[in-house]
Amino acid sequence: MMHRIFSDYAYGAGPRSNCWWDETCPAPIWPELQGDQTVDVAIIGGGFTGLSAALHMSEAELKVAVLEAESPGWGASGRNGGFCCLGGAKLGARAMSRLHGSQETQVYQAGEEAAVHLVEQLIARHRIDADTHSQGETVMAHSAKSRTALMRDAENEQAEFIDAPQLAAQGLGGNFHGALTTPVGFALNPRKYLFGLADVAQSAGADLYQNSPAVRLHQDGKHWHAVTPRGQLRAAQMVIATNGYSSENLPDWLAGRYMPAQSTVMVTRPITPDEQAMQGWTSTQMAYDTRHMLHYFRLMPDGRFLFGMRGGLTSSPRSEQKIRSLLRRHFEGLFPKWTHVETTHSWSGMVCLSRNLVPFVGAVPEHQGLFAGLCYHGNGVAMGSYSGALLAQLVQGNTPDMPYSKVLQRLPRFPLGRARRLLMPPAYGLLSLLD
Repeated sequence: MMHRIFSDYAYGAGPRSNCWWDETCPAPIWPELQGDQTVDVAIIGGGFTGLSAALHMSEAELKVAVLEAESPGWGASGRNGGFCCLGGAKLGARAMSRLHGSQETQVYQAGEEAAVHLVEQLIARHRIDADTHSQGETVMAHSAKSRTALMRDAENEQAEFIDAPQLAAQGLGGNFHGALTTPVGFALNPRKYLFGLADVAQSAGADLYQNSPAVRLHQDGKHWHAVTPRGQLRAAQMVIATNGYSSENLPDWLAGRYMPAQSTVMVTRPITPDEQAMQGWTSTQMAYDTRHMLHYFRLMPDGRFLFGMRGGLTSSPRSEQKIRSLLRRHFEGLFPKWTHVETTHSWSGMVCLSRNLVPFVGAVPEHQGLFAGLCYHGNGVAMGSYSGALLAQLVQGNTPDMPYSKVLQRLPRFPLGRARRLLMPPAYGLLSLLD
């Protein structure tokens, strides 16, 4: 039985109801695991991390099986904002250098960039039609103070600063004080990308199972066992790839080491060229603002506008409706000329945070043959895909040929155990005040 720290509603159909991505392509149908099966590697979780790991392991001729608790694309990988960009950590470069040293920080940063390029290469190599667009990513200054910080960043990075008077001319009109564009990254349809990964993983030999939750994990001698309602998967090695939908007891080591956090997204009807011009936002550039409780947004190829934000501390039908209404108010506040543009779709899902504010990718300490990849801080498209590729090499006992920083190799526990969600309201309150 799964032990999760939010209410059952958070893990049910309610939060993901009315998800736009579901309308864009049908889900594949995978079989359910029936009976006992033995493989080289069992992967728990069928999102970006799990499918990337399955693909890369299968290409290395390992026999791999993936257990997805729900239907394909049900979790965060099938309902996120579709930003393939630099990110994965919430720990700034200066703080990371103080804690881990400049060399490991540089390796980590190289890994973030390599993660974006990996997704780009997978899409190109396997001809995945994922509706890609945007030339890099743009961060929008929400205040005069943040504008100054972006100007300073532009001096130290290969990035283009755009001051407020020039924003509209760049098609980035709104209530912003300036912007900084980083040339690395692009936007995509996460569902199409995910199912593209699934197709090529299956073609490479991976077995993918849906509606097959691992309800119990145990190790027997040199093998790991994942018990599902109708079967059992036996493997010499196991990968945990459940991110914000993890369970405290799958395995017990995970208890207290991850923090699910809600993120909510809306999509509008197609906005006409005249309506785009009226607001001054005509760019298909993916963007986010400089708030700690950030907004992220982009104009998609079909003219619909995607807008999302962090928030939502409880999960119930009432709180879900409340956060969706708040999201709409924030949208209208940033883009006041679009108050008449209807929201057609809105949904929410779980991102995953770590106490040390960086992802974890690697072998689970003191658990022979067990590996995990999680805690991408809302940047799972690139970092989840990269994590899967790293795990494929680590499982084989190889030294990764991609940047693999020691920063990624610790996952300390939060205080308060299963009650750790109590840490979030004061943290969110402080961040809102700082904004």
